[in-house]
Amino acid sequence: MIEKKKSLKKNMPSRRKFFKAAAATGAAATAAVAMPNLALGDGHVTLKMQAAWPSGANIFFEMAGDYCKMVSDMSGGSLKIDLQPVGSVVKTSEIGAAVSDGNLDMGHWVTAYWYGKNPAASLFGTGPSYGMSSQEVMGWMEYGGGRKLYDETLAKVGFDYLGFFHMPMPAQPFGWFKKNVTKVSDVKGMKYRTVGLATNVLTAMGMVVRQLPGGEIQPAMKTGLIDAAEFNNPTSDSQFGMQDVSKHYHLGSFHQSQEMFEIPVNKKRYNSLSPAHQAILKNAAYAANSDNYFKALVRYSADLAKLMNEHKVNVYQTSDEILAEQLKGWDKIVAEFSGKDPFFKKIIESQKAYAKRTMKYLLMNQPNYKLAYENEFGPIGKVKI
Repeated sequence: MIEKKKSLKKNMPSRRKFFKAAAATGAAATAAVAMPNLALGDGHVTLKMQAAWPSGANIFFEMAGDYCKMVSDMSGGSLKIDLQPVGSVVKTSEIGAAVSDGNLDMGHWVTAYWYGKNPAASLFGTGPSYGMSSQEVMGWMEYGGGRKLYDETLAKVGFDYLGFFHMPMPAQPFGWFKKNVTKVSDVKGMKYRTVGLATNVLTAMGMVVRQLPGGEIQPAMKTGLIDAAEFNNPTSDSQFGMQDVSKHYHLGSFHQSQEMFEIPVNKKRYNSLSPAHQAILKNAAYAANSDNYFKALVRYSADLAKLMNEHKVNVYQTSDEILAEQLKGWDKIVAEFSGKDPFFKKIIESQKAYAKRTMKYLLMNQPNYKLAYENEFGPIGKVKI
């Protein structure tokens, strides 16, 4: 019995050793809390983002919110984004500079909105098609050399941020007209709203192009400041009330056959985050990329049906004659800008090389989906939805 007590005493740590070990453990825990690269030490971070879209009934603001929610969910609430609508801190045209300067941590817009600083900006979304949809342009960004060229373009215009992209937008409609337009002569001299390089392309077609913010489009057409306009899709267009100023809606156009959202992030703020939070900002964009596209197909098609059935809007596919003239416009503008700017030409050549290879495979491999659709539902122009 005595021997057993001695053995227990021998194996028990002294009070001095116990408190020394406890102190060491506490110091280690404190160090862990102080280290910014550990999740334990990040605490709760909130980043301030301003979108280029109004709040309320606006699907683009909703999609920006989807991204913010994914960031919060992925981080377990430790990383949040305070999303603000257009104009809450700066004007839309000032978002890039505000993010670069740190007045905003993040933004949500499209590269065409800084086209005025360098026309090459428009190539990262609203450039020539070469057969590519938005999905393929995003593939070029990530796997075809586009990301490096995008970073070079940011440096050229003085933007000090990094960017993420999401939501490969379907081809944008040619838009809203006062009558059905089928010939190039129908649109020549027409006062028309668009943005980015599309302004140059449609000017080359003989249209008189004016760049207006989204919220000014419907009033401008109502008052006659413009004769025709496009914004983006049936949902956004109906939210602007375009069906109240026109009953002729032309879908599918090469003036902006692809586009996607750009999320600029201040570099200093981004570098202050933990690797986990940095990864979440990046990968949430990929997640939103798929989710927003799925949502768009459901919402855009449902709202197109409402425009046709409830508002009696006449919906057309843009004629091949006008599409062919748009492609000629692209050829003219690309040649002009490439001749003046070797860097612009460098981006174009990169896109062409990617499109030539990948689209040959994709276009030859895809069956005629329209044939399958019409086999089931009948001629696409006569299908009621």
